[in-house]
Amino acid sequence: MGGQLSKMMGKIFGSKEMRLLMLGLDAAGKTTILYKLKLNQDVTTIPTVGFNVETVTYKNVKFNVWDVGGQDKIRPLWRHYFSGTQGLIFVIDSSDRARIEEARQELHRIINDREMKESLLLVFANKQDIAGGWIMPYDELYLRTKAMKPQEVTDQLKLTTLKDKVWYVVPSCATTGEGLLEGLVLSPILYIPQPENSQLPKGMVIQ
Repeated sequence: MGGQLSKMMGKIFGSKEMRLLMLGLDAAGKTTILYKLKLNQDVTTIPTVGFNVETVTYKNVKFNVWDVGGQDKIRPLWRHYFSGTQGLIFVIDSSDRARIEEARQELHRIINDREMKESLLLVFANKQDIAGGWIMPYDELYLRTKAMKPQEVTDQLKLTTLKDKVWYVVPSCATTGEGLLEGLVLSPILYIPQPENSQLPKGMVIQ
Protein backbone atom coordinates (compact mmCIF):
# COMPACT_ATOMS: atom_id res chain seq x y z
CA MET A 1 0.00 0.00 0.00
CA GLY A 2 2.74 2.45 1.01
CA GLY A 3 4.76 1.86 -2.17
CA GLN A 4 1.72 2.17 -4.41
CA LEU A 5 0.65 5.36 -2.66
CA SER A 6 4.10 6.87 -3.07
CA LYS A 7 4.15 6.05 -6.79
CA MET A 8 0.67 7.49 -7.25
CA MET A 9 1.60 10.67 -5.42
CA GLY A 10 4.67 11.04 -7.61
CA LYS A 11 2.66 10.49 -10.77
CA ILE A 12 0.04 13.06 -9.80
CA PHE A 13 2.19 15.74 -8.26
CA GLY A 14 5.79 15.14 -9.28
CA SER A 15 7.87 17.18 -6.85
CA LYS A 16 5.81 20.19 -5.84
CA GLU A 17 4.42 22.37 -3.12
CA MET A 18 0.77 22.72 -2.23
CA ARG A 19 -0.75 25.62 -0.30
CA LEU A 20 -3.38 24.51 2.20
CA LEU A 21 -5.58 26.78 4.29
CA MET A 22 -6.87 25.36 7.57
CA LEU A 23 -10.02 26.98 8.93
CA GLY A 24 -12.84 26.15 11.31
CA LEU A 25 -14.59 27.50 14.37
CA ASP A 26 -12.57 28.35 17.45
CA ALA A 27 -11.56 25.39 19.66
CA ALA A 28 -12.02 22.86 16.85
CA GLY A 29 -8.39 21.69 17.17
CA LYS A 30 -6.75 23.36 14.17
CA THR A 31 -3.48 24.37 15.80
CA THR A 32 -3.17 21.03 17.57
CA ILE A 33 -3.56 19.31 14.19
CA LEU A 34 -0.94 21.55 12.59
CA TYR A 35 1.75 20.82 15.17
CA LYS A 36 0.90 17.15 15.43
CA LEU A 37 1.53 16.92 11.68
CA LYS A 38 4.67 19.06 11.87
CA LEU A 39 6.29 17.79 15.08
CA ASN A 40 4.36 14.59 15.80
CA GLN A 41 3.78 16.01 19.27
CA ASP A 42 0.69 16.93 21.25
CA VAL A 43 1.48 20.55 22.07
CA THR A 44 -0.31 22.88 24.46
CA THR A 45 -2.03 25.61 22.46
CA ILE A 46 -3.84 28.86 23.15
CA PRO A 47 -6.53 30.40 20.92
CA THR A 48 -4.86 31.56 17.72
CA VAL A 49 -5.02 35.32 17.20
CA GLY A 50 -3.74 35.78 13.67
CA PHE A 51 -2.20 32.75 12.02
CA ASN A 52 0.41 30.00 12.18
CA VAL A 53 2.12 28.65 9.07
CA GLU A 54 4.23 25.50 8.81
CA THR A 55 5.54 23.23 6.07
CA VAL A 56 4.68 19.56 6.34
CA THR A 57 6.60 17.27 3.97
CA TYR A 58 5.45 13.86 2.81
CA LYS A 59 7.52 12.01 0.21
CA ASN A 60 7.98 14.49 -2.64
CA VAL A 61 5.18 16.89 -1.66
CA LYS A 62 5.54 19.94 0.56
CA PHE A 63 2.29 21.09 2.12
CA ASN A 64 2.45 24.72 3.22
CA VAL A 65 -0.30 24.80 5.84
CA TRP A 66 -1.80 28.10 7.00
CA ASP A 67 -3.75 27.84 10.27
CA VAL A 68 -5.92 30.90 10.88
CA GLY A 69 -7.76 31.69 14.11
CA GLY A 70 -11.44 30.80 14.26
CA GLN A 71 -12.91 33.28 16.74
CA ASP A 72 -15.92 35.10 15.32
CA LYS A 73 -14.16 38.48 15.34
CA ILE A 74 -11.33 37.02 13.22
CA ARG A 75 -13.47 35.24 10.62
CA PRO A 76 -14.02 38.34 8.45
CA LEU A 77 -10.24 38.30 7.89
CA TRP A 78 -10.24 34.75 6.51
CA ARG A 79 -10.80 35.99 2.97
CA HIS A 80 -7.40 37.66 2.98
CA TYR A 81 -5.82 34.18 3.02
CA PHE A 82 -7.87 32.71 0.15
CA SER A 83 -5.66 33.76 -2.76
CA GLY A 84 -3.50 30.92 -4.08
CA THR A 85 -5.11 28.28 -1.87
CA GLN A 86 -5.18 24.84 -3.51
CA GLY A 87 -6.78 22.95 -0.67
CA LEU A 88 -9.06 23.90 2.21
CA ILE A 89 -8.85 21.91 5.44
CA PHE A 90 -11.98 22.60 7.47
CA VAL A 91 -11.84 21.29 11.03
CA ILE A 92 -15.00 20.31 12.89
CA ASP A 93 -15.33 19.66 16.62
CA SER A 94 -17.39 16.50 16.22
CA SER A 95 -18.56 16.68 19.82
CA ASP A 96 -20.02 20.18 19.44
CA ARG A 97 -23.50 19.62 18.05
CA ALA A 98 -24.61 23.02 19.32
CA ARG A 99 -22.40 24.79 16.77
CA ILE A 100 -22.48 22.45 13.79
CA GLU A 101 -24.96 24.71 11.97
CA GLU A 102 -22.68 27.69 12.57
CA ALA A 103 -19.81 25.64 11.15
CA ARG A 104 -21.90 24.73 8.09
CA GLN A 105 -22.69 28.36 7.39
CA GLU A 106 -19.05 29.39 7.65
CA LEU A 107 -17.89 26.51 5.44
CA HIS A 108 -20.38 27.29 2.67
CA ARG A 109 -19.50 30.98 2.86
CA ILE A 110 -15.85 30.08 2.29
CA ILE A 111 -16.29 27.66 -0.58
CA ASN A 112 -18.72 29.96 -2.38
CA ASP A 113 -16.08 32.67 -2.56
CA ARG A 114 -14.78 32.97 -6.11
CA GLU A 115 -11.16 32.59 -4.97
CA MET A 116 -11.95 29.22 -3.37
CA LYS A 117 -14.02 27.71 -6.18
CA GLU A 118 -11.22 25.47 -7.44
CA SER A 119 -9.79 24.41 -4.09
CA LEU A 120 -10.06 20.85 -2.77
CA LEU A 121 -11.99 20.36 0.46
CA LEU A 122 -10.78 18.12 3.27
CA VAL A 123 -12.96 18.02 6.39
CA PHE A 124 -11.45 16.64 9.57
CA ALA A 125 -14.25 15.32 11.81
CA ASN A 126 -12.04 15.99 14.80
CA LYS A 127 -12.25 14.99 18.49
CA GLN A 128 -13.48 11.49 17.74
CA ASP A 129 -12.09 10.51 21.15
CA ILE A 130 -14.78 12.49 22.99
CA ALA A 131 -17.12 10.09 24.76
CA GLY A 132 -20.54 10.80 26.20
CA GLY A 133 -20.95 12.12 29.71
CA TRP A 134 -22.68 14.58 31.97
CA ILE A 135 -21.39 18.14 31.95
CA MET A 136 -22.64 21.25 33.68
CA PRO A 137 -22.48 24.57 31.80
CA TYR A 138 -23.38 27.41 34.14
CA ASP A 139 -26.43 26.18 36.08
CA GLU A 140 -27.80 23.75 33.52
CA LEU A 141 -27.09 20.02 33.56
CA TYR A 142 -27.38 18.09 30.32
CA LEU A 143 -26.08 15.01 28.57
CA ARG A 144 -23.34 15.48 26.02
CA THR A 145 -23.58 12.74 23.44
CA LYS A 146 -20.51 11.17 21.88
CA ALA A 147 -18.78 12.65 18.86
CA MET A 148 -20.60 12.73 15.54
CA LYS A 149 -19.35 10.15 13.08
CA PRO A 150 -18.12 11.25 9.64
CA GLN A 151 -21.39 10.44 7.89
CA GLU A 152 -23.34 12.58 10.35
CA VAL A 153 -20.84 15.41 9.92
CA THR A 154 -21.27 15.07 6.15
CA ASP A 155 -25.04 15.28 6.47
CA GLN A 156 -24.97 18.21 8.89
CA LEU A 157 -22.61 20.17 6.64
CA LYS A 158 -24.76 19.32 3.59
CA LEU A 159 -21.68 18.36 1.59
CA THR A 160 -23.65 16.26 -0.89
CA THR A 161 -25.35 19.44 -2.12
CA LEU A 162 -22.04 20.86 -3.32
CA LYS A 163 -21.63 20.95 -7.07
CA ASP A 164 -18.28 20.75 -8.82
CA LYS A 165 -16.44 20.50 -5.50
CA VAL A 166 -14.14 17.61 -4.64
CA TRP A 167 -14.50 16.87 -0.93
CA TYR A 168 -13.26 14.29 1.53
CA VAL A 169 -14.30 13.70 5.18
CA VAL A 170 -11.91 11.96 7.56
CA PRO A 171 -12.41 11.09 11.25
CA SER A 172 -9.53 12.42 13.33
CA CYS A 173 -8.12 12.88 16.79
CA ALA A 174 -5.63 15.73 16.89
CA THR A 175 -4.04 14.72 20.19
CA THR A 176 -3.18 11.18 19.06
CA GLY A 177 -2.70 11.97 15.37
CA GLU A 178 -5.28 9.44 14.23
CA GLY A 179 -6.50 10.20 10.71
CA LEU A 180 -4.35 13.29 10.17
CA LEU A 181 -1.67 12.06 7.79
CA GLU A 182 -4.14 9.80 6.00
CA GLY A 183 -6.39 12.77 5.34
CA LEU A 184 -3.58 15.04 4.23
CA VAL A 185 -1.99 12.50 1.90
CA LEU A 186 -4.99 10.70 0.45
CA SER A 187 -7.41 13.53 -0.19
CA PRO A 188 -5.53 15.16 -3.10
CA ILE A 189 -5.62 11.82 -4.95
CA LEU A 190 -9.31 12.43 -5.52
CA TYR A 191 -8.39 15.35 -7.72
CA ILE A 192 -7.27 13.29 -10.69
CA PRO A 193 -8.88 15.02 -13.69
CA GLN A 194 -11.90 13.08 -14.90
CA PRO A 195 -13.82 13.25 -18.19
CA GLU A 196 -16.87 15.50 -18.11
CA ASN A 197 -19.19 12.50 -18.33
CA SER A 198 -17.42 10.61 -15.53
CA GLN A 199 -19.73 8.93 -13.02
CA LEU A 200 -17.10 8.89 -10.27
CA PRO A 201 -18.26 10.52 -7.01
CA LYS A 202 -17.05 14.01 -6.16
CA GLY A 203 -16.87 13.24 -2.45
CA MET A 204 -15.85 10.49 -0.08
CA VAL A 205 -16.55 9.74 3.58
CA ILE A 206 -14.09 7.66 5.58
CA GLN A 207 -15.72 5.90 8.53
